[in-house]
Amino acid sequence: MTDDRPPGRPAGLPEIELQRVTVRYGSVAALSRVSATVPAGEITCVLGENGSGKSTLVAVLSGLRRHDEGQLLLSGEPVHFSSPRQARAAGIATVWQDLAVAPLLSIWRNFFLGAEPTRGVWPLRRLDVGRAREITVRAMARVGVAGLDPDQPASTLEAGARQSLAIARAMQFGARALIVDESTAPLTVAQQTLLLQSIVAARGQGLAVLLVTNNPRYAHLVGDRFLLLAHGQVAGLLTRDDVDASDLMRLMSGGEEFGALTEALPDLHSERRYSNREGR
Repeated sequence: MTDDRPPGRPAGLPEIELQRVTVRYGSVAALSRVSATVPAGEITCVLGENGSGKSTLVAVLSGLRRHDEGQLLLSGEPVHFSSPRQARAAGIATVWQDLAVAPLLSIWRNFFLGAEPTRGVWPLRRLDVGRAREITVRAMARVGVAGLDPDQPASTLEAGARQSLAIARAMQFGARALIVDESTAPLTVAQQTLLLQSIVAARGQGLAVLLVTNNPRYAHLVGDRFLLLAHGQVAGLLTRDDVDASDLMRLMSGGEEFGALTEALPDLHSERRYSNREGR
């Protein structure tokens, strides 16, 4: 069967941009003048302690909360989302940490959620169950879930596979950007690996991926960029060349030296790379 998914976009092109975005709850600034880019074809990991502004950032991008100041741009065009429906229509798909599925419905029913393929013409149009099953199996295999029975209830999927289902659905239905609010529920290594594999597959499809996580080691496995938040502000914008997993662990510990350490890391890594070359 022909794959009718939209082609991936070139890597490196900013898909989402935040320019001095501020969000206030009363007199408290949950986000304060946050500027960052989430390029297409890359994974940007957002890290920070509880209360750093991660959830508010997800709320703004997913349409749950309008920003009060600054600009949110999608492919260079300013946007203001008033609802999650508007964000989805613009191509931003969000995978929530408390992802809900209809547990008694089949996996393929959950995959389509009202967008099921049909055949025939009105008034004889009917659901094309065979095609729906085939598309579901193929889409799930793309994110690493192989050998799936699409008729089994969604409740039989483990936590990592449920999030993979949402990611596969976003890829299938033409999302331009993917926001993954990593589950706070404990995942086994296999479940976490499956989730990360799905996220990498989305990057390979050309989506701009924003992964919100509390696990710096997993972030460093897949991340291209790292946005560090503290007290609603940007504490650091780093790349894989700037930090290793141990550095991210130190940054996640917070403390008064957070900002100074973030600024010093690029220079430290330059010295490490130079030393490694000299030692060869």
